[in-house]
Amino acid sequence: MRKSRYSESQIIQILNEGESGMPIGDLCREHGISRSAYYKWKAKYGGMNVNELKHLRELETENCRLKQMYAELSLDHKILKDIVSKKL
Repeated sequence: MRKSRYSESQIIQILNEGESGMPIGDLCREHGISRSAYYKWKAKYGGMNVNELKHLRELETENCRLKQMYAELSLDHKILKDIVSKKL
């Protein structure tokens, strides 16, 4: 997937300009984006600020780490359960 030329904090700043009353057509022309890109960003990042976005990224990272830990523990549990059932 192609990386956006705008960072997430820049996207939030562009959305804030749109919310402050600047016409969408002028905003898109000024920043060199399409209207569809603007509305996709608005659906994804609308109503967020930079601090909330950072917190969201931290939570996603922690969630990924916890899922990995759970998968490893689940695998260990299954192996131990198989060993115990073979001994009986």
